[in-house]
Amino acid sequence: MVLKKEMYKNSEQLLERALKSIPLASQTFSKSLTQYPKGVSPFFIEKGKGSKVWDVDGNEYIDFVNSLAAVTLGYCDADVDQAVQEQMKNGVTFSLPHTLEIELAEKLIDIIPCAEKVRFAKNGTDATSAAIRIARAYTNKEHVAVCGYHGWQDWYIGSTTRDLGVPRVVKELTHKFEYNNIESLELVFQEQDLACIIMEPMNIEYPEWNFLEKVKELAHKNNTLLIFDEIVTGFRVSLGGAQELFNVIPDLATFGKGMANGYPLSAVVGSNEVMQKVEDIFFSGTFGGETLSLSAASAVIDKYKKNNIIEHLNEVGTYLLGQLNKLINSNNLNDIFWTSGHPAWGFLHIKEQEKYNTFEIKTFFLQEVFKRGILTLGSHNLSFEHSKKDVDQLLRVYAEVLPIIGQHIKNQTLLENIQGDILEPLFKVR
Repeated sequence: MVLKKEMYKNSEQLLERALKSIPLASQTFSKSLTQYPKGVSPFFIEKGKGSKVWDVDGNEYIDFVNSLAAVTLGYCDADVDQAVQEQMKNGVTFSLPHTLEIELAEKLIDIIPCAEKVRFAKNGTDATSAAIRIARAYTNKEHVAVCGYHGWQDWYIGSTTRDLGVPRVVKELTHKFEYNNIESLELVFQEQDLACIIMEPMNIEYPEWNFLEKVKELAHKNNTLLIFDEIVTGFRVSLGGAQELFNVIPDLATFGKGMANGYPLSAVVGSNEVMQKVEDIFFSGTFGGETLSLSAASAVIDKYKKNNIIEHLNEVGTYLLGQLNKLINSNNLNDIFWTSGHPAWGFLHIKEQEKYNTFEIKTFFLQEVFKRGILTLGSHNLSFEHSKKDVDQLLRVYAEVLPIIGQHIKNQTLLENIQGDILEPLFKVR
């Protein structure tokens, strides 16, 4: 399938216009040129409905990015829209708290195992950064161990290669350890007195060898708080997050993304004793109690309980990963592709090849799936609106594209078949 020259005409024009006023033409790295190769990608979406989106050129896609996993019910969910529209009639942000803050906090306490108190914010970085400050205040210690992706603030991003602008003294307070490698965390403890451990309880891998239990034991043995970053896993792998799924309860946890089906809302939750420190530190924002997002989140929780959303995500995702693995095996592509992750948040990985790096292969992969009406960046961030029919269409596209990649690698013809700019490394998130 040859890329039509006019397929992304409006996107390309808007990209050039946006670059004059917006760095990278996007507010989010993962929605920008760093992830979508120029010349073969859509750059601006016009609308979404259910499991689909339409770009500014009118191209239709089944969306498996779902706003970076923030949409779990589907675009324009009727129940969420109705709740938001009803609240809009009464106002958005006020001079005093709104009763929705209490109602939603109580709902979160009811469904999240570690939650005894709740504080709202607007995005994942707000919540994780607040959790770090709470932990430092509670323990009166400064050093932090991290595992996973935790946002853009100095305390975390300084531990990555994207650390420009972060003071050296801040970088020195953060220490990485490896998932499913308890020895790597033990080594950190040998050198540092940690205020907290913050980690994604699951991302591309399932916990093995009682890893989460061992992390918690090690934390409490050293008077260190355990924070689960559930910005993605909450409302996706289980309603109460991975802590509910794996029955390992942290001291603090952060939630966001799917909690409000795309509306800007996040939360820090935790035990009474630890969360009481929120009254002593400074974590405050005008829009934390913004009512449209609160009403959206309340409607999301109600719909989850009524419609068995988690069961649907598991069922569709299990089918997807199972069929995709069969496709990879039957085409002898295991030396190029492999899969991992939870069914609701699965991943298709690309292996480095002798002649081609992963960014070259991924550029061609994205070029081919985009023009076949699939929006993905290599993960499968499912929503309640994704049907078996949608997944079958994704699998049909994979059945076309993956063998083509195999042939180009075998024949050493990949680069001459890339029709746009090749992606460049940003930093490895997970």
